Amino acid sequence: MKKTITLEGMDPVEIYGAGNKILEEFCSYFPALKIVARGNEILLDGKESAIQEFVQKFGELIEKRRCKMNLTVFDVEDIFDGETSPNSFKLTGEAIIVHGTDGKPIRARNLNQQAMVKAYFETDLIFAVGPAGTGKTYIAIALAVRALKNREVKRIILTRPAVEAGERLGFLPGDLKDKLDPYLQPLYDALGDMIPMKKLQEFMAEGTIQIAPLAYMRGRTLDRACVILDEAQNTNMGQLKMFLTRMGPSAKFIVTGDATQVDLPHREDSGLLKGISLLKNIKGVSTIFFTNEDIVRHPLVTKIVRAFDAD
Repeated sequence: MKKTITLEGMDPVEIYGAGNKILEEFCSYFPALKIVARGNEILLDGKESAIQEFVQKFGELIEKRRCKMNLTVFDVEDIFDGETSPNSFKLTGEAIIVHGTDGKPIRARNLNQQAMVKAYFETDLIFAVGPAGTGKTYIAIALAVRALKNREVKRIILTRPAVEAGERLGFLPGDLKDKLDPYLQPLYDALGDMIPMKKLQEFMAEGTIQIAPLAYMRGRTLDRACVILDEAQNTNMGQLKMFLTRMGPSAKFIVTGDATQVDLPHREDSGLLKGISLLKNIKGVSTIFFTNEDIVRHPLVTKIVRAFDAD
């Protein structure tokens, strides 16, 4: 069966994307169809069922374009992944946040992760505190990637206090990026689960996604961005205040940390729990306390955490 789709009332580039990137992404979902684009016409050749699906999905893509200034490859992914509508997502906290690069859906896996997702839509500053393995940072990054895909933010900024590198930084080989990258690797790993590597490299090269030590945040105003401070237990009160006061009027800030794993020379210098206590009565601030019951890593991790806590 053959069919021709004609684009009317719009420039084909609006749908095809620069260099036909969006069209190529869309066509990748129909490997059994022969598809040829000529100007404002798309020629289809293949089984009737596949052509019907193409026409239906392509109509959805056109509708998306009518509601947005620009399309992205993420819009194509959303059409085929069937992501839950934003309203349902906001209400339940149980919907798919994003799809991983392997196609698997990423969603909240326990009640506190669900509470964190819902808090994201209700407040602009979230503290997520609890033991290792509870998925605090992973969910935070998933929310940030979703916001970027939906064009709710322009940038994702991930930061950590580089405490462990400390004074030994100068003895490590390479330039500053080489020295810090291993310390920031967990953030790269999480992003790599959700964004294809080539696209992630493009985002980082153009500054759409930034990963940097906390000291680099000083003096900046971060607006229209989702900003995540990880390992916040290793900040003192001055550093935490510096970070929180970077918030622009259209930003989302998420602070994650584990108060039991402080790497500062003096544990009492940690500003995480002190900062939470200071801000607990301020409207627009949410705090989620994770427990050992929320650990989603290997079952042994729960037992390990309990053993160390008991000691």
